[in-house]
Order: sequence, then C-alpha cells, then structure tokens
Amino acid sequence: MYQACIFDLDGTLANTLPTLVHFVNRALSECGYSTLESDRIRMLVGSGADKLMRDSLTASKGGYTEDEVQTLRRAYDNGYDNAPMYLTEAYDGMCETLAKLKEHGLKLGVLSNKPHYLTAQVVQSLFPNTFDVCYGQRAEVARKPAPDGALLIASEFGVSPKDCLYLGDTGVDMQTGHAAGMTTVGVLWGFRPKAELVDHKAEYLVSHPLEILSLL
Repeated sequence: MYQACIFDLDGTLANTLPTLVHFVNRALSECGYSTLESDRIRMLVGSGADKLMRDSLTASKGGYTEDEVQTLRRAYDNGYDNAPMYLTEAYDGMCETLAKLKEHGLKLGVLSNKPHYLTAQVVQSLFPNTFDVCYGQRAEVARKPAPDGALLIASEFGVSPKDCLYLGDTGVDMQTGHAAGMTTVGVLWGFRPKAELVDHKAEYLVSHPLEILSLL
C-alpha cells in the first residue's frame, strides 16, 4: 500500500503556465527580443529557470551568450519574484484530492525545479498547511531528473521509495520517479501531451486529480 505521494508543482498541482508565459515574454521584451507564443513556452518549462532562459533565447533569436542568459534571468526574476502568484491557480479538484489523501494517512511532498523560495511561496499560498515537505531547486541537491530530491523526501518521510507515488506532467518527472524507484503517475491536465508521458513509461495516467484516489 502506498504511504506517500510526491508531486511536481508547475503543471501538476497548479496551472502556472499563464504566469510563466507572462514573465518570460516580459523579460524578452525588456531585453529587446521577440516574444514567444504560449504553446512554445509550454514546451520549454520544467528543467529550471536557467535552461528556460537559454531555450527562450534560442527560440526567440536562434542562440545566446551566457551574458545574455544572465541578463534575461535578472529581468525574469525581477518580475516573477515580485508577483509569483500572478495568474497562478490550483487545478480544479486538487485541494479536495489532497485533503482526501491526507485523510487516508498519506504523507504529501512537493518536488519542483522551480527555485525553492518561489516553490515555497506558491505552495503555501495555494495549499496552506497541506504538505509535509516542500522542496524547489536548491544548489545542494541535483535537480530533476536526478532522483536525489525525491529520495531525500522519501527518507525524511521514513518511507521506502517503492511505497511512494511520484506524480508529474512531463517526461522529466517520469524519469525522476523511475530513477528513484517510485511508481510514476502522469497527469494529463498539465503542460505536456500524453505521448510524452507514455514515451517516458508513466505507469499510470490520470485525467483528473480525484482519479489519484483510485490508485490507493
């Protein structure tokens, strides 16, 4: 029987795509570059802010220098840091699902490639006093798809990885869960298509948060 659920944040717990699109395009515009369509940015997010900057510059102008990456990152952070909840919402049914998981006695964790301080702000704003552990990207822990963060959470829970569900909306999340020896659950309401989750061998697919309960 599963004893814990570890969730990705962006595209899994919360719809942050409008937020990300707004602040990526605001930064690109401030730095003099062409903005990007929402569907293009949708496919770029998930591997941390620095990679998002590099990929956004490549999509906008065909390449980048590291100086351009750092300049764009500063512009992006200046916007996002001041309004991390702008346009961000929990997915329908998520709060109810999390409450029912807690009623079943499961430990709940968050593991995101979003910077830790932003991850903590978003999670506490949308799901106050819900999660037992919440980690974003931190310098001392390898980011996903490395399993380090997921294994750390399982260790802090005192739970074997095989007794954990790992839930996310991208191939990176499925790679993370597999590498950690956890059962992977691909969510179909997120940023990436079903084919990506299937290609990365999601063990289960769910189309609404409440379907997670059926896996118990």
